[in-house]
Amino acid sequence: MPFLTAETTDERDSLATFSQQQIDQVATALHGLDREQLAQAPSASAMSLGALARHVLLIASGAEQAINAAPDAPAPPDRSEDQLMAEGTIAPEALRAEDTAEMLIAQLHRAGEQLAAAIRAADLDALAPVPDQPWFEGRTRWTLRWYALHQIEEHARHAGHADILRESIDGKGAYELNALAAGQEWPPEGW
Repeated sequence: MPFLTAETTDERDSLATFSQQQIDQVATALHGLDREQLAQAPSASAMSLGALARHVLLIASGAEQAINAAPDAPAPPDRSEDQLMAEGTIAPEALRAEDTAEMLIAQLHRAGEQLAAAIRAADLDALAPVPDQPWFEGRTRWTLRWYALHQIEEHARHAGHADILRESIDGKGAYELNALAAGQEWPPEGW
């Protein structure tokens, strides 16, 4: 069953592969959902799996752009919490009317591939400006190495959140979803 991260060859490949794998795990949590389930907020969290997927897409795209532009990119503009909510950065209602699980899965896989490609091409020692947001308090520059590690951390947190939301919808866990998404039977023989 395709659950573990693929083997890697070096630091750059490890950063890229682990970052992509965490985004892929968010995509796997959407496997087999209908529109109603995608929009459901089944736990104490106000977030639906569809809105969480939109959030991950926004974060991954921004990270890919920042890595590709570094080290020459200017610091991103300051944005208020209201602006972030309007952009869908942290809004539970970020799911779009046209969104389907299949469309979001494809977009997440593509976003993971693009972020991984940016990390593989980056000078990991290059310094990049830090967005002026409260969660980055006290930092003005970071290396792309640190930022790539942060992407793994960020997307792992979202993959865990996606696991909880999915289990709250229909009880399906990550092992089962990975097997089903790969076209394998669940449970595997011998379990």
